[in-house]
Amino acid sequence: MMSGEVMLVILIVIGLIGRSPIIATAASILLVLKLTALERFFPTVERRGLELGLLFLTISVLVPFASEKISWKDVTPLFTTVVGLTALAGGAIATWMNGRGLDLLRSEPHMIVGLVIGSIIGIVFFRGIPVGPLMAAGITAFVLKLWEWFGSR
Repeated sequence: MMSGEVMLVILIVIGLIGRSPIIATAASILLVLKLTALERFFPTVERRGLELGLLFLTISVLVPFASEKISWKDVTPLFTTVVGLTALAGGAIATWMNGRGLDLLRSEPHMIVGLVIGSIIGIVFFRGIPVGPLMAAGITAFVLKLWEWFGSR
């Protein structure tokens, strides 16, 4: 079996080769925690890391409101144009899919391994951006439901 340290070093190398500083940095931070006997923080990071990451992602998205680069005048077209209504629908569908992803992870927690490896593949080979396992799980849940509907015929 591969040790955690070796796996993290492999992830660092993959991140560097794939020019993905997010993967390389995340794996480096975890390796430092592990090598400095601070792995007692792993459960906290695992439990709250996603929330903290989403918090910072949301803050970065809301900065234009705080800096007044976006005003109410810019928000009005969301409710009156096809593009704006599509954006609203996209947001609603994405959050619904995230909910299905959470349900999937609760019922089949082992799937997180595939989601993480798939996310790494997406980052390294497709220049994707990891925004969290919930959306990956939501898409997986959707595809599995399609498979259930159409694959059983």
